[in-house]
Amino acid sequence: MKLIIAIIQPQALESVKAALTDVEVFRLTIMDCQGFGRQKGRSENFEKDDFAPHLRRKVQLQIAVNEAFVEPTIAAIIKGGRSGEKGEIGDGKIFVLPLDDCIRIRTGERGPEAI
Repeated sequence: MKLIIAIIQPQALESVKAALTDVEVFRLTIMDCQGFGRQKGRSENFEKDDFAPHLRRKVQLQIAVNEAFVEPTIAAIIKGGRSGEKGEIGDGKIFVLPLDDCIRIRTGERGPEAI
């Protein structure tokens, strides 16, 4: 089992959700967040004297998947989240983490069946 965390542009959310539906990934958590990456939140045209980082609005997706769904989920996020054919700075990041356990509260099921 893996936990996939993706940070994407807010305007890409609907296309990412559609791409995930295409690969039969229907369970996810979505959170609004803010942050900055390598560019420190600045666009390509910024003043050289402007050194303060700028927080940018992003959307974070958390998706728990079984092993068979890891690569299709990553591919769907890239397909839906990339700006244009080659992408642009700020399109986001995907993190894949090991998921030790998952428990369904209602039934007490554990592991891959609980996802």
